Amino acid sequence: MINAIIIDDEKFCIEVMEELISTHCPGIAIAASCQSGEEGIAAIGRHQPHLIFLDIEMPRMNGVDMLKKLLPFHFDVIFTTAYDNYAIRAFKYSALDYLLKPIDAEDLKAAVDKYLHPKTQRNYAAQLDLLIENIRQLNPSLIHRIAIPTVQGLMMLPIKDILYCEANSSYTIIHLVKKEKIVSAKTLKEYEELLEAHNFFRVHNSHLINLNFVEKYVKGDGGYVVMTDQSTIGVSRSRRDSFVARLQNI
Repeated sequence: MINAIIIDDEKFCIEVMEELISTHCPGIAIAASCQSGEEGIAAIGRHQPHLIFLDIEMPRMNGVDMLKKLLPFHFDVIFTTAYDNYAIRAFKYSALDYLLKPIDAEDLKAAVDKYLHPKTQRNYAAQLDLLIENIRQLNPSLIHRIAIPTVQGLMMLPIKDILYCEANSSYTIIHLVKKEKIVSAKTLKEYEELLEAHNFFRVHNSHLINLNFVEKYVKGDGGYVVMTDQSTIGVSRSRRDSFVARLQNI
């Protein structure tokens, strides 16, 4: 049985979460429910949970501040938040798990399943720092770093260092300007959503490229691009026109 704690300053939200967990997550036992960061810290000390569901927006001590006081800790965290779409990107860039209020049962089950079957190790200290850095930038184009989950752990990578991303089944190979490669436990679709505001374009089902590093485009049946490292990447016919239009607007 997984020992869990709910921390949220709104009693109604706690009651909803308790009901959802009881109904849809029978393997989780709620050891305590708390309405402040201070109560949460005390409950964590008493119960030593495996998992906490943590509201990030609380008065006096928000969720991030609470966790920073506990570092290093040995439980996992699923954030709950009512943030808008721009701020949600900060969670994604930081590779942190979250549930958007009002919480949907299927989203809860998916988040718990992800906790039960992790693809990579956590580095909460670095992830929280990156979350704080990015959550202040409500314009996603102003976010400069991204957390890359790999089989070894997390890498905090400047976005400007990414040359292109290549699909590899449910993983992504990230090619860097310095000719290094990183295998990431995320799909290319996920990186497309994160990087579209940073001048990246998906030229093919298998490739997402940084337009800042396109050296030339060669016409043809779709054609292909030559990147600054001299690698060539095909452009699909279905994406050719929108790609050429995008290049012309750089």
